[in-house]
Formats: sequence, structure tokens, C-alpha cells
Amino acid sequence: MICEENEFIMNLPIPACVVSADGLVKKANALMSEVILYNGIEGANFFTLTGVKRSEVIENNDEKEILIERNGRFFTLHATIDADSEKDTVIFFDEATGREHYKKLYEGSKPVVILVSIDNYDELLSSITTDSKRAVPAEVDRIVRNWASEYKAPVLSSEEESYVILTDRVTAESIKADNFSVLDEVRQIETKIDFPVSLSIGMGMSDGPLADTHDLAEAARELALGRGGDQAVVKDDEHTYHYGGTLQSMEKNNRGRAKVIAHAIKRVIKESSRVLVMGHRWPDMDSFGSALGAYRMCEFLGKEVYLILEDYNEALEEIYKAADNTEAYRIIKHKKALELMDDKTLVIVVDTNRPSLVECREVLDKAVNKIVIDHHRLADDSIAAPTIAYVESYASSASELVSEVLQHVSQKKIITKFEAEALLAGIMVDTNSYSIRSGVRTFEAAAWLKRSGADTSRVKGFFQTDIMSFQAKANAVATAEYTAKGIAFATTDCYTSDAQIINAQVADELLTVKGVKASFVFGRNDKLKTLVNARSLGGINVQVIMEKLGGGGHLTAAAAQLDISPEEAREEINRILAKLEEEKAEKNDKA
Repeated sequence: MICEENEFIMNLPIPACVVSADGLVKKANALMSEVILYNGIEGANFFTLTGVKRSEVIENNDEKEILIERNGRFFTLHATIDADSEKDTVIFFDEATGREHYKKLYEGSKPVVILVSIDNYDELLSSITTDSKRAVPAEVDRIVRNWASEYKAPVLSSEEESYVILTDRVTAESIKADNFSVLDEVRQIETKIDFPVSLSIGMGMSDGPLADTHDLAEAARELALGRGGDQAVVKDDEHTYHYGGTLQSMEKNNRGRAKVIAHAIKRVIKESSRVLVMGHRWPDMDSFGSALGAYRMCEFLGKEVYLILEDYNEALEEIYKAADNTEAYRIIKHKKALELMDDKTLVIVVDTNRPSLVECREVLDKAVNKIVIDHHRLADDSIAAPTIAYVESYASSASELVSEVLQHVSQKKIITKFEAEALLAGIMVDTNSYSIRSGVRTFEAAAWLKRSGADTSRVKGFFQTDIMSFQAKANAVATAEYTAKGIAFATTDCYTSDAQIINAQVADELLTVKGVKASFVFGRNDKLKTLVNARSLGGINVQVIMEKLGGGGHLTAAAAQLDISPEEAREEINRILAKLEEEKAEKNDKA
């Protein structure tokens, strides 16, 4: 028991003090100077001095450790009620500096695995001259090994196009702080071809076994590759972080993957009891067109197939009515789709790889077998463990990928004239009529669709809008604002389910203005959600900006849906742009 003269407190061999009910220090022993440097703390507010919340100390009952750092030393706090006053609290400070020092050393020494891959290695070697076939890989090898050597990180193994590097947490933090400078160094290699050398890097950090760390690194590298390469992805047990990603995804010349994927898809379809096809909610032309293509593939292979679609916007009305009038498709609602599910039901998802965006999340969660066909860069929350994932960020559209798969399913013509037109419409809408993200394979897919009967004048009819939508676009373009740094901002005023399409068209239109490098268009739909569409010519990575708002997309085209007002969204984007500009300036200063 504590005596009235507080002799017990004063004679304790550790720092201690008595705190009154109102938080003031009533008595403190001499050792308290080790915690709080200045004298005369009696009468001062204890919680102000220590920065600890009153509830943490008084109500904690040692259930959770309270750790504070003062003067380069660490202390844990323990409290007990003064038995004499029943109002005062006696607080003891137990030094934990040694423990925290060794804990920091232990945490900092945990292993980190880094996996490095040269992007598009086969395409790179097939494109460069004979002399460069040895020189370029050798230069990459030199840069990667020098980079690892700078951080005293050993290269455990290497192959022609990949490296395994081991380091620790402390070094990993330095590598992250330097924004994986090796990405920039490799990009500067002279190749005399029309695309630069780039790397995909995955860094894994886990508190579990080394095998878990390696698995995280592998998943991180796959995510970097799936997002188009030229970037690093860091994964720990809870979070994912992205670095780099400044290059446009390079088109792959090798069509072997499409053929292999087509045969794998055929096998999985044939083994299923039935197939459910769906795109993303409020589908656009690409989502609907690629879904029709996947539908026809399943039907050609003799399977019972359904297309899930709960609702659609005005922009899809023409093509939806045309599909409905053919009476060739079983289009069902969510409830019916769930009733059809069994263990052998196959779900094919097109034009998205994110569970939160699919037409029916419940169907996806219930499915054992899933196929994903998408052209968007992989997201952190992409569909987990699909049976087959054909995700190629270089592709213009999901319709392009589905068209390639269809060509390898059978040598015969298996799609109808209408389906060819729907797929062509999907390609056209995502390329803004071939003006962006259009590669050789895009035009080859379009040519195949033309040979399959697609009528371009009919396709053009799918894109016609009503007068109000046309006026909304015209007003947004006319009232757009432009910054000195080449950024265009515009706001649409329509409040329709068609707002996403109108925003996208305005954003595309603003890029035709001389001096504009990127455009951001804001508007609200009929559910009063703020929609943001972003476009760029490649100098500004709009995908990174939209991801910071919870959206996503590509380097040159991205979007987000927010619960804040368009004005607040614009302010947020200005903040992000300013921060990116600061980071770029800091990087240039270091260089």
C-alpha cells in the first residue's frame, strides 16, 4: 500500500509518478527525469507531456502494451489505482530500449525476395540486330547486377530473362525509397528499335516462412507483368505498392499464346455442365460485344450457355435491342443465374478482372471454374485463382482478344454477321475508332471480323446518340478549361445512365486540342455518382491517378466512380498531379 508521504513511489528503482483524476502529475520520483528531461513536472498534465491518451492508460488494464519513445529511449507504461485515494493513478515506466533495439534488428534482417524479369524478351531478341542479340541482354545483366551490388544484395540465380535477388527489410526500404532506379537505367539502353528495354520486378516481404516471401514476390511480379511491365510491385502480407509503369504496354507479335489459350478454353468449356457469360456492370460496347463472342463460342462447342445482364445504359440500347430481336441469346437476370449454378458450371468474365465490377458478384463467388478474358491492367483485387486468365494489357479491347480466340477455336466461320458487328463495335469504342491503343493485331482482328460479315455502316449506327446527349457533349467541350501544363478539365451536365459514355467521348475529344497532354472529365449519372474519365497521349499515366481515387484502367485511358462532388473530385486530382510533379522534380534533383 502506498503511504501518504509517497515513500514507495520516491524509492522505486524505475521512473514512476502519481496522476490525479484530472490528469495532473501530483508526485514524481527522481528517475522520471530519464523519461521527461525538464524538472518540475508536478502540476503539469501527464497526458500532454507523454502524448498518451488517457483512455489508453486508465482503461487499458495492461491488456495492450503502451510503448513510448523519449530521448532516444523506449518505455512501457503500466498503471494501477492508488488504494489510498481511489482516484489517483500510479504510473510506472519500464525501460524497453534494449528489447526494441533487438526487435528492430530482427525485423530489419527478415529476408526479402526480389524477382526481376526482362519484359517481352522473345519479341526483343527477334526485333534487334544480330550484333545486339548479345549486347543488349549483356547490358541488362550488367545493370541489374550493379544495381543489386549497390545494395549488397546477392543475385542467387539468373536465367536468360530473369533474376532472383535476396536482401533484407532495411535494404528493401532503401530500394523502395529510390523508386527502383534500375527501371530507369534499363530503359535508357540503346536498342535501335521502336520500343525500349524494360523490366518487371516483384518484391515479396512476409512475416511467415521464406516460401511465403517467395510466393508474394512471384505474385508481385505477375501483377507487374499483368499491368504492362516496366514497373515494380511490392507485396507484403497485407498491402500492395506500385512503382514505375511509365511505358505503354507493348504489343506481342507471337500469336502462340492466343492459340494455346483457345485450346485450353475449349477443354474447360467441354468439361462444364453449362456456361454463364458476363461482363462488367452497366456494360459498354466492348463488354457486350466480347460477351456475345464468348457466348457464340460456347454454343458452337455444344454447351448450354446464358448471358447475364441485369440492366444497361442508353448507349447500349441499339445493340441490345438488335441482339434481343434475333432471339438467339438466352439473356438472364442475376436471380436466374444463381439458380442455374452447380459445381460444374463455368463462368466466363469478359472486359474486367475485378470482382467488384462484374455483373453479378454472387455468381462469381459461387463459381468453381472461372475464365477471365480482359485487356485492363491487373488490379490488386483481381479475380483470385481463375481456371484460365487471358489478361493482355497490350490489347485494344476484350473484343480483340475474344476475336483472336475465336479464330483458333475452329477453322470454320462460327460467328454470325451480327456478332461480328458487335465485336467490331467493341474494338471501335475502346480505340476511339482506331485512334488510340491500336496495334497490328487490332487491325488484323478487325479484318477478320470484316471477312466474317461485319458491316461498318451498321456498326456506326450502334453509336448514334440522342439530341440531349449530343448537346451535353458539345457544352462540356465548349466550356472546358485548360492549364499551362497541358491539362484539360471539363464537366458534363446530363445525370443519365449514359453519363459514363458521354464523359469518355468528351475526354477523347479534348485530346484533339493542340497542346493538351491529358484530359479529365467529370459528371454525375442518374444515381448521382460522380464519374471521372481520364485520357492522355502517353506522357501522363492516368491509370496511376485514377487508381489513387479507387478506379483504374490503362496508361492512356482510365476512369473512377466517386461519392464526392465533381468539384471535389477535380480538387483531388489537382492535388495528385501536384504531388506527382513534386516527386518527379525530386527524382530529377537526385539524378
